[in-house]
Formats: sequence, structure tokens, C-alpha cells
Amino acid sequence: MVTTMDIPAPRALYGCMGLGGAWNTEPYGPADIDVAEKAIGAALDAGITAFDHADIYRHGKAESVFGEVLARAPDLRGRILLQSKCGIQLPAGGRAGFYDLRGGGLEDRVEESLDRLRTDHLDVLLLHRPDPLTHPDAVAAAVRRLHEQGLIRHIGVSNMSGAQIAALQARLDLPIVANQLEMSLSRRDWVESGVLVNTTQATANGFPHGTVEHCIDTGVQLQAWGALAQGRYTGNEQTPAERATAELVRRLAREKDTTPETIVLWWLQRHPAAIAPVIGSTNPSRIVACGDAVRRKPILSHEEWYDLWVAARDEPLP
Repeated sequence: MVTTMDIPAPRALYGCMGLGGAWNTEPYGPADIDVAEKAIGAALDAGITAFDHADIYRHGKAESVFGEVLARAPDLRGRILLQSKCGIQLPAGGRAGFYDLRGGGLEDRVEESLDRLRTDHLDVLLLHRPDPLTHPDAVAAAVRRLHEQGLIRHIGVSNMSGAQIAALQARLDLPIVANQLEMSLSRRDWVESGVLVNTTQATANGFPHGTVEHCIDTGVQLQAWGALAQGRYTGNEQTPAERATAELVRRLAREKDTTPETIVLWWLQRHPAAIAPVIGSTNPSRIVACGDAVRRKPILSHEEWYDLWVAARDEPLP
């Protein structure tokens, strides 16, 4: 029998992809640990207590520096939700990267992540990408073993469609609690797929239709990576549409006594799917600027939400 998640679903998460130094296999150093410690501290100051990793981030160094910070503050582990992803093999030795959810490899990757993070379990394991060569039966069997061993408390997925989630869930008693997708005011295909039905624009939208609805219906929390849209509406505008949208974001922030970053995140959180943004900046001031997305409920009106959407898409809705 599938049951609901017995830990609170986070309103926002801190994404740790930027921690650990450069994207290479060179060792991390004390400065990288200090950067991680400041970013984690800023996230906690903003009210964020859920932290998102993947085994491939910085070739494992993101998890390692986070583990160093946990070692410096032994009481911290008990106050946070810790999740990580696995299932992607990076290019190596002249071989292209590939996806791998085979049972033995999946279990090995989780144990390696736990070693780097210096913890004995993940609160949530996300399967990073679908592996079309591994049958869902084998994936489910590996997930069950990891759960039975106490190495993971909950299971989620990343970058999967509603149909893929349903196929895996049919083989699991453990509920799938999250699906992490790229979603933002800039990456809008997830919301536009639902309104472009019966229009000529529908053929250009590659988002798997029905995925958002499936997650709402089954209680799978949507987590949005890339939620701040690389700053396109909060200081890194590059096109006329982005500049116009950024001005609207700033005006709404002034009117609601909050920050532009919060407005961008509220646009996601205002959706009925209760989307949890993943905040990936390593800049402490920018992390703290997202705090109202954790402390306050979105106060965008129906009309304001649509104003932001139309401004960002730079053309009327169909």
C-alpha cells in the first residue's frame, strides 16, 4: 500500500550543484569548504532546511565539501532534509556519458554518496534521469533493497514524465514523493503544454503533457531546478522581453515589500502544484534574498501571475 511522505515537503530547497570548486577531478581545498559553509549558513538563515545534491555535481566534490561542513557542525544533520540524485555516468576515458539505473550500480552510487556526505542515510534519493535500458522491475528492486537497508528513507525521481513515474510506482509500495524538473518563469513549457492544446504552437512544445497533472493527482511534489532562471529577471537581463519582465518583477517586489528573487519564486509557488523551487546560487546575499519564498505564502494575485507569464513569453496567450 502506497503511503504519504512522513516528513514535511519542503517549500524550497538549496541546490548544492555550485559547491565544491571547479567541474573537474582536481581536489577541493579549504577555500571550497568555506564557500560551502557560507552558502549553507545563508540557506539556513533564509529558512531553508532541505538540501539537494547529486553524485555527479563537481565530480562528487559538492557532496564532499557538504560532508566537511556537517563534520564541523555535528548537530546540523538532525535539523535538515538531505537528498541526492544518482543515475548519470559522466564522460570518462574517451567514453560518452550515459544513464545507469542498474541495481548493483545504483546501490554502489548511493553508498559512495553517503560516504562523501558523512551520513548513514539519505532522506530522499532521486533517480536522476530515466535509463531506457533498465527495466522498471530492476529499478524498483534496487530501490526496495536500499530502503530495507535503511540507506534511503524516501524515493523520488528527476526529469521524468508522468507515464514513467506511474510505471515505476506500480512496482513499488514505497511512494514516489518528488519529481525534479527544470521549471521557471523562463522555462515555461511545463505550464504552456496545458494551454497550447488544439493550437499550432503545440507541436513545438516537447514537455510530456499530463506530467504536472499526474504529480498533482498522486501527491508527487514538483521540485523546480533552475528556478531563478539564471538571473534573467533579477539583474542578468539580456533581451527586451527579459528587461520588460524584470521591470514588472521589480515593481511587484516594491509593492509587496519583498525582493525580485522572491517574486520569481512566488510565480512557481503560486501554481496549484505547490512547486518547491531549488535555489542554486552560491552568493549568500542572493540566497538570503529568497527568504520570503520560504517564510511567506505567495501573494501574487491571479491577474499578476498571468501578467508575469505573458510578459515573459512576450506574446499574448492563444
